[in-house]
Amino acid sequence: MTVHAGIDIGSRTIKLVLLEDGRISKTAVTDATYDPIAVCRDLLADVDCRAITATGYGRRLFSRGRSCNVVSEIKAVAQGARFLSAGCRAVLDVGGQDTKVVTLDSRGKLDKFLMNDRCAAGTGRFLEVMAGALSYTYEQFTAAALSATQAEKLNSMCAVFAESEVISLVAQGASREGIALGIHESVATRTLSLMKGLTLSDTIMFAGGGASNPCLRRQIEAGLGRELYVPENPRVVAALGAALCNGEKEKQNGRRQFDAASDQIVRVGGWRA
Repeated sequence: MTVHAGIDIGSRTIKLVLLEDGRISKTAVTDATYDPIAVCRDLLADVDCRAITATGYGRRLFSRGRSCNVVSEIKAVAQGARFLSAGCRAVLDVGGQDTKVVTLDSRGKLDKFLMNDRCAAGTGRFLEVMAGALSYTYEQFTAAALSATQAEKLNSMCAVFAESEVISLVAQGASREGIALGIHESVATRTLSLMKGLTLSDTIMFAGGGASNPCLRRQIEAGLGRELYVPENPRVVAALGAALCNGEKEKQNGRRQFDAASDQIVRVGGWRA
């Protein structure tokens, strides 16, 4: 039995996927904490795998302490999305600190991408901060937004200024539910603006932690005028793609070995069948 592991070391969480003979055998998601490498060691303590590939913010740090492959989040999420949906031609990935939009070609290979990573606005961390400003847990925050009948408009998407604006709205008597919905609408608007930079067709997958937010999903779908495909565990798409890259690397190595052997035959025999 051949086991390949993919680990996505993100800013907020760490995700692990194991593939056994091409099938998902295990997934795990846990908080990154202040010591992500220790978390990685715990996740991999009982894992016996043929190869491991790391992706995410901490992939380089992780690779310093052990022998492994590394791959960008862009390639990893594209690989994982195509595995989960053969008709997938685009991926929206809303993570803790960035938002990515990736398109795939007709063969399922990475085509183009756009990424918002200059600030936390419009990301999972921004939503967590806003939930705290309203004295909600994250789950209460999304539920409140879904229950609102009217949104309160926010003028700022900077995490610092938006928090001050939220506090001011509360002091003016605005409903917390309406503010929560307004925050989600602002994030959705920013995300849709990024998505408009690429041509999107066929199935669009929603991945990352943001895909688990039903209000954000609803707002983005309303803006697109179409449904998004959300896999069973949207957080692990990049980790799955990283695990798949192991098999791809083995195939590439096999081809190189075959080509090297073929060249040797040509040099020795002077001809190739």
